[in-house]
Amino acid sequence: MSKKRVVIVDDSVVIRALVRRHLTEDGRFVVVGEAGDPFEAREVIKRVNPDVITLDVEMPRMDGLSFLEKLMRLRPLPVVMFSTETHKGSVAAVEALSLGAVDCIGKPNAAAPDTINTLADRVFVASNARIVPRQTNVTAPPSSYTWNGKYVLVGASTGGVDALERLLAGYPENCPPTVITQHMPESFLVSFAERLSNRVRPDVALAREGERLLPGMVRIAPGGENHLVLSETRTEIMCRLRAGEKVSGHRPSVDMLFRSAKPFASRVLAVLLTGMGRDGAYGMLELRQAGAQTIAQDRNSSVVYGMPRVATEIGGANRTLDLDRIAAGILEETGRGTPASPHARVVAK
Repeated sequence: MSKKRVVIVDDSVVIRALVRRHLTEDGRFVVVGEAGDPFEAREVIKRVNPDVITLDVEMPRMDGLSFLEKLMRLRPLPVVMFSTETHKGSVAAVEALSLGAVDCIGKPNAAAPDTINTLADRVFVASNARIVPRQTNVTAPPSSYTWNGKYVLVGASTGGVDALERLLAGYPENCPPTVITQHMPESFLVSFAERLSNRVRPDVALAREGERLLPGMVRIAPGGENHLVLSETRTEIMCRLRAGEKVSGHRPSVDMLFRSAKPFASRVLAVLLTGMGRDGAYGMLELRQAGAQTIAQDRNSSVVYGMPRVATEIGGANRTLDLDRIAAGILEETGRGTPASPHARVVAK
């Protein structure tokens, strides 16, 4: 297997040496260039054409987030943010993920001295990601929408921050009740929910125990020690937070969310977006077998075609859709009289 070509962008000579040593000793990488600021990085990237870059946030002449935005617009490639600004809870981390960074890792400090030990594995995962050019035109939601009673369950992982933002941008204010499990640290999820609430039409917040789901609501699994599941009463569907071990390698787990909805599967539309691994794939299959409708993101628009790929291969997905067509597909399935999307690809049933 050929080694992954890496460019390290950081204004600190010490940090560049630290990253270079860890990646080189790992054996899967060759460091083909280094830069002390984004202007140097632009020239290095043009010259060596790397597979992946590591990028600091605070640098001279241009900050890392500004450079990331330009890079994703003009020369998309996998980026791992490695910065003191991307520790848990950082707004900068969520901004970077929204702009298209594959991952964010905090530099080692007294509170988190071992973050460097995960660097090689996470850079390797990022190097295999498919970076899709960012879309500047987002399809506007329909001028009228009437909910037909179906609830929307969404799972996402790597690449999910940008994907979810683009999906929800196509939602009207009175969208179908939607719950989301996104693989992300608890403190990142707080910043993510706040970001979305300021950018999309529906009411977006972290899910609360016992909260009733209504049209116009988007609720996100808060993570931490809890999974997000749903329960049905005679008249309503409610959010439940359940403490427990990791399921399918994750907490919160998409499989946990999907499986909790099996008793009322006929009232459910499950959606699986970009992400590594298979969390949610088998839960989606079980939901489909119980009577739910299901959509998986397609290969070409996925940053990491893992979770939706498995779901499609095992028969869990009714349809596969390009990311920018999923919002329309959801509204079609959950609305009364909403026109069908011409961009769906129906898969074998």
